[in-house]
Amino acid sequence: MELLPYRTVRKAGVSEFEIRKSRFIASVCPVADEAAAENVIQAKRKEDWKANHHCFAYILGKKQEVQKASDDGEPTGTAGVPILEVLKRRKVCNVLVIVTRYFGGIKLGAGGLIRAYAHAAGIGLAAAEVVDQVPADHWQISVDYHLSGTFDNKLRESPYIIKNIQYMDRVFYEIYTRQEESKFFLNWVNDLTNGRAGSEKLEELYLQQPAGEP
Repeated sequence: MELLPYRTVRKAGVSEFEIRKSRFIASVCPVADEAAAENVIQAKRKEDWKANHHCFAYILGKKQEVQKASDDGEPTGTAGVPILEVLKRRKVCNVLVIVTRYFGGIKLGAGGLIRAYAHAAGIGLAAAEVVDQVPADHWQISVDYHLSGTFDNKLRESPYIIKNIQYMDRVFYEIYTRQEESKFFLNWVNDLTNGRAGSEKLEELYLQQPAGEP
């Protein structure tokens, strides 16, 4: 099975700022489906029931198949769409951003609202930590003791991730590799041990790494 890479957030995050007496609170949450997103939105409405607006956007699916945005009473196109555009630009999925606004009595104008909601989404994503989910394979490699010294040294110099080492009748290494590297990795192990290593794929999974700007 080939896993698809995708970008999301590592955790829920909250960030806020104030502009011209209006308070904007960005709440970012990982969500698996529309039902989960709607539940979070309703919970936020109950939690901050005195707020003037709870504008939001979310994107679901590793290819950003589901996209939804709401201005929640703000002028059309000034809140939900700017939030959604930030999500699309960062190429994230399975993420909900709610920007709660407490109106301070001074109107910001359409341009000011667009900038404020986009900024809120951006700092919210920063608080939630955008990450890349990288398809990986989890391997068990076993070698005889007389090969383990050289193998161990070369492995620690390599880009491959050592999860665990067990010393039994042979030395057993649990190693993570990116899926795109797995064929090369097996050839590398074979060359390094003259074909005398045992190998078994234990599972396919995702490895998390911090995401840079797209």
